[in-house]
Amino acid sequence: MDKLESIGYGEWCRTQVDTEKTATHEVARVISVHKDSYVVTKGHGDVFAELSGNLFYMANSSSDLPTTGDWIYADFYDNDSHAIIHGIIPRKTLLKRKTAGKLIDFQLIAANIDVAFIIQSVDCNLNLRRLERYLVMVNESKITPIILLSKCDLVSQDKVEKIKNDVLRLSPQTTVLAFSNLSGENINTIKRSLQRGHTYCLLGSSGVGKTTLLNRIVGSEQYETQTVSKKEGKGRHTTTSRELIQLENGALLIDTPGMRELGNMSVDIGIDETFSEIVELAQHCRFGNCSHTSEKGCAILTAIEEGELAEQRYRNYIKMKNESAFYEMSYSQKRMKDKAFGKLIKSVKKSKNRQ
Repeated sequence: MDKLESIGYGEWCRTQVDTEKTATHEVARVISVHKDSYVVTKGHGDVFAELSGNLFYMANSSSDLPTTGDWIYADFYDNDSHAIIHGIIPRKTLLKRKTAGKLIDFQLIAANIDVAFIIQSVDCNLNLRRLERYLVMVNESKITPIILLSKCDLVSQDKVEKIKNDVLRLSPQTTVLAFSNLSGENINTIKRSLQRGHTYCLLGSSGVGKTTLLNRIVGSEQYETQTVSKKEGKGRHTTTSRELIQLENGALLIDTPGMRELGNMSVDIGIDETFSEIVELAQHCRFGNCSHTSEKGCAILTAIEEGELAEQRYRNYIKMKNESAFYEMSYSQKRMKDKAFGKLIKSVKKSKNRQ
């Protein structure tokens, strides 16, 4: 198990493993996912893998399939040159979002993450409403967020401090750290925060400096970066897939593609935790069924009028609540239709077999 421990296998994982399955399969971890193929490791060497037929056909949704960071049961063949994945070990955490576009489904980002570094640049890319969406996604997954403010060399120290204070008002209990990939400010602080055996991920829009930070942490230009468009102030997607990277100090890090569209589904817990002060205010409204729109004695409206709560923050809270409810309803309807279609196919097959 020593080699597994080098890729994050710890006490929590041991409590989740099914001993009957380990009697016939080996434990491994997913390093990356490429459409229908996977790269896995037992702690030494990368092995290409595919799903067993049973795992593939029994999956009801994307959440039932492996993602980067997953612990799995697998069989290895031909001197560990190929593997078949037979099952997923229960996850400690699962980071996911709504699939981009009109399709109502989940997109898995990574599993078994301990800490998420949410990176926002302090130049024109900064968007507090988008930051709230990242916090909702991370808090819903029970992952510890750390907010990193990149490109602090591009603005004055006074502006950096103002931005840090603005961010801390959104999430008072969260660590916020400004850094610069160019000057190296606080890069060593970030490196020292990475603990052996813990899994971290980098989240943020294209162009905020995720991959450059990864290169600074690794200590060499191993991963491709691209410049930000001066015209639009936007970065181009450099990272196109999620890969689990083992660092020299024993920590593990996942870089993720930039996310310009960040929809959340079924995230009531994450919303309530991210907007905890709004949830607390609602408990002090005069009426239990207060809609927080026009009622007298509404604690939320009073807080907005008195400047204790930003109206934009409240609007974003309501917007995400409505989105989450809509997507959840649509997803449930989609699942019901899928199940009904599946039953129809089975009944047709049975009818043909009788004939």
